[in-house]
Amino acid sequence: MLRRLEDETFDVLVIGGGITGVGAALDAASRGLRTALVERDDLAAGTSSKSSKLVHGGLRYLKDDPRLVYQALRERKRLRSNAPHLVKVLPFMLPVLTKDGVVSRKIARALGSALWMYDLTGGWRIGKFHKRLRKRAALAHMPTMPHERLASAYLYYDATADDARLVVTIARTAAAHGAAIANRCAVVDFTREGSAVKGAVVEADGRRFNVRASVVVNAAGVWADDVREMDEKTHPDSIRPAKGVHITVPWDKVRNDVAVVIPVPKDRRSLFVVPWIERPDGTFEHTYIGTTDTDYDGPLIDPQCTKDDIDYVLQALNASVTTEVTAADISGVWTGLRPLVKAASSGRTADLSRHHKVRVSASGVITVTGGKLTTYREMAEDAIDEVVNRLDMRARCRTRNLPLLGAHDYRDLAQPGTRAAHLGQRYGGLAEEIEALIFGDPSLAEALVPGLPYTRAEAIYAARHEMACSLDDVLTRRTRARLIDRAASLLAAPAVAALLARELEWDADETQQQIEYFASQCAAEETAAHSALAEASRVS
Repeated sequence: MLRRLEDETFDVLVIGGGITGVGAALDAASRGLRTALVERDDLAAGTSSKSSKLVHGGLRYLKDDPRLVYQALRERKRLRSNAPHLVKVLPFMLPVLTKDGVVSRKIARALGSALWMYDLTGGWRIGKFHKRLRKRAALAHMPTMPHERLASAYLYYDATADDARLVVTIARTAAAHGAAIANRCAVVDFTREGSAVKGAVVEADGRRFNVRASVVVNAAGVWADDVREMDEKTHPDSIRPAKGVHITVPWDKVRNDVAVVIPVPKDRRSLFVVPWIERPDGTFEHTYIGTTDTDYDGPLIDPQCTKDDIDYVLQALNASVTTEVTAADISGVWTGLRPLVKAASSGRTADLSRHHKVRVSASGVITVTGGKLTTYREMAEDAIDEVVNRLDMRARCRTRNLPLLGAHDYRDLAQPGTRAAHLGQRYGGLAEEIEALIFGDPSLAEALVPGLPYTRAEAIYAARHEMACSLDDVLTRRTRARLIDRAASLLAAPAVAALLARELEWDADETQQQIEYFASQCAAEETAAHSALAEASRVS
């Protein structure tokens, strides 16, 4: 890929390997444009691996922005069709709480009306309508809820997807359509012909070279303003990052078999409580809870969860369950930054629009910002429409009905909790390639991280076919081991590094550096949890 970037001339160069960038690369390549994409870090290393992992309309936006909800629900249907192996239907429950609950029985009818609007706006496209649940039925879905405060609930339907897996799959699909894609390839400057940008100077493997392109698309997410500064020579300050934090806890502490929307006491927000990793008996291994939505003005690279973040999430969770979850129960945490476009007079990031914007600089650089995971395809379409206009070409978008890699020959028939189900829901029809590795070396069927469903074969596959270059790439993004169980992942890190060392030709020093870097990342995450636990002990 690096040789192609250096040797070829492209119609469009996309900067940024998050969901919007890879979506733009696929849109352009599928239209027949000569396409390149470069990513400074790893694919989905930023926001696009740290979302709530939901493909949804956004019920809370319905009152103020029904057009956004309609757009998202339409895109949800397309994603379900184009990537059935990655995007799964997920029931959501809205409990109706009484007495001292934040949500009272008085507004139960309002909730019902809102859900009818959600269904009519496009929720029905998933093939199901919402329904009212009696108290007993609601408790069956989450028996840890406080019985005395629960009146009833509503059940509606959205979808879920592993965000990082979706990004990698879209990138591979773009490559299959001819795009040249490289991670660990940073843009350090633009090249120009007169006043027009005609490519970029990139740095990879310790050297610099030019990538020639007629048009450049800036899809760098929260770093989009930094890219614009390289082009426009002034920082536009158009992005307002909002920090979102999630925590993972053992499923037995919550026992939900559907996603549950819980209110945050004394706030106007709610959090998702989502079951994770289904067992053969229909129970789950873990549950994750999030997300927060707070202003952020720290470093954009590697934002950290704080004690206050953990306290906020635990307070909301413990107001809705009777099991008293503490910081000691947290097995994983992740923190991401939403690249929201500044536009609201409100001081709350939650009030900022989730719509996207496409703008063109005086030098011709096209920047796409804002939006949300679910609407990435439409964001990409709008950006590449502008590319086509600037190239004076006729090339219609093809991604509305374009299956992603692995969608062909996928049938969701395997028993949940089995290896076949696990691989099918991550690779679709390409799961047979993982099975082929295991057939050639049965030891690759062993768990990559004990207690988690990922196999050693998946680490090998990630290095060979998915541009995984580091231990962190494999344990954090190609698998989600670190997000699910950080301690288990850290214990397994030396063995995983040894496995990757043979594949990526690391020497002993490099292998040790990979382990130490991963350990440092885990240690940074543990600090907030330890602070919250120490404070809780002091108070008690």
